[in-house]
Amino acid sequence: MAKAKEKAVENQHPNKIGIKEGMGYMLGDAGNLFVLTYVSYALKIFYTDVLKIAANKVATLFLVTRLWDAINDPLWGGIVAKRKPTKDGKFRPYIKWVAIPVAVAQLLCFYDISKHTSNPILILIFAYVTYIMFGMMYTGINVPFGSLASVITDDPEGRTLLSTFRSIGGGIGGAAPLLVAPLLIYDKHVRPDGTTFNTANAGGMFKFALAMCICSIVFYLACFKSTKERVKSEAEPHIDMKKAYGAMFKSRPFVVLAITGVLISGQLQFASYNNYLYKNYFENTNLSILGSIAQYLPMAIMILFTPKLVKRFGKKELAGFGSMFAAAAAIACYVIKPRPDQSWIFMIVLFIIGFGYSFVSITNWAVVADVIDYQYVKTGIRSESAIYAVYTFSRKLGQTIADYVGLMLLNHVGYTEEMASIGYKEGVSEGILMICTLIPAITYTAIWLLYRFAYPLTKEKLQPIYEQVRESNESAS
Repeated sequence: MAKAKEKAVENQHPNKIGIKEGMGYMLGDAGNLFVLTYVSYALKIFYTDVLKIAANKVATLFLVTRLWDAINDPLWGGIVAKRKPTKDGKFRPYIKWVAIPVAVAQLLCFYDISKHTSNPILILIFAYVTYIMFGMMYTGINVPFGSLASVITDDPEGRTLLSTFRSIGGGIGGAAPLLVAPLLIYDKHVRPDGTTFNTANAGGMFKFALAMCICSIVFYLACFKSTKERVKSEAEPHIDMKKAYGAMFKSRPFVVLAITGVLISGQLQFASYNNYLYKNYFENTNLSILGSIAQYLPMAIMILFTPKLVKRFGKKELAGFGSMFAAAAAIACYVIKPRPDQSWIFMIVLFIIGFGYSFVSITNWAVVADVIDYQYVKTGIRSESAIYAVYTFSRKLGQTIADYVGLMLLNHVGYTEEMASIGYKEGVSEGILMICTLIPAITYTAIWLLYRFAYPLTKEKLQPIYEQVRESNESAS
């Protein structure tokens, strides 16, 4: 018995982590999602319904501001990669430094500048400036936070644990805006015939942004206090960023990761268009609460089982199965086309999609860490922040495409300023339903195809990579 215990200790990974470390990392993603989810959920409605910016102009705004990210994100990646580690580590200090700026930038996005000017050009300029500021600050904290997972531990099981807890943190941070905001940011109106509809409330939107601002700062700082960098970074980092970035785009695992990042993030962003569906088709904005439960409840359930399933089947294999399941449900919803009095069908479909997508979401960040390890083994370059910066950009690109395409489609089907103050409108509302069912069907199918046929890092192929990384880290320490 004693010998068995000694052997277990001997075989234990030197950088093994536990629940405490997972919970500390979880807090950071909750901080991220407090601000990001609220921006993704409500900012389009704030622009179109409060600031009265036309949908096509909002689409252009998102396109232009995200193009700046093509420069901003790799720039942040280079800054973080080349910075010497401090007593607090290489990546943790950014969480402390940028926590307040990113939270305040989110708050400014929801300031109703139309109270001070009715000039549409000035209103649009204000929207551009505040949204660009938020994007820059969010990258400034998200790149080092994402890179942090690879230096908290290099243990494969620990990486899965961090990815699982990150999903829990994302669920906490994401659920708060999605479950609570609909109750506070809309005004209810009653028509003469007794039916009701909702309109956006500018004051409620700003107050909720303030609440998210405070929550994110508290959670970011708690993450900083409760995490530790176990895998040592180079004391004098000498990284050829041109070589590092060049190697990424010759790497099949990274290219597939980046494309799936575009699709995954794009679909998450596109889900915010369901708010227009609830408001102008089903005429019940409280459905967004049920929709959020349908999205997060399956994930909360599957978090209990995913680490064991990953250990048995592998991340690629599990994500492929989940995305196939989500794709089938999304296609079925497009074919069924639920009527305005059949919102329950839409909720059931969202729950089924949420079950399938939960495998993709929970394993996603562990997949990123695997690609980081793969690149290190292939090139000998430690490029955590560079890889994460490009992956962050790919996710922002997905959000950009979703916002631009979605808003242009809204404009195409006839969503005008009038729709902000009414509920159902024949023809336009059916167009919104088409948008909110067809795009997910296409996107989830594409995610499944990429995981099934293009992503090469199977469970068997990853094992020797883990061993090489472990040996390299042990020799360097």
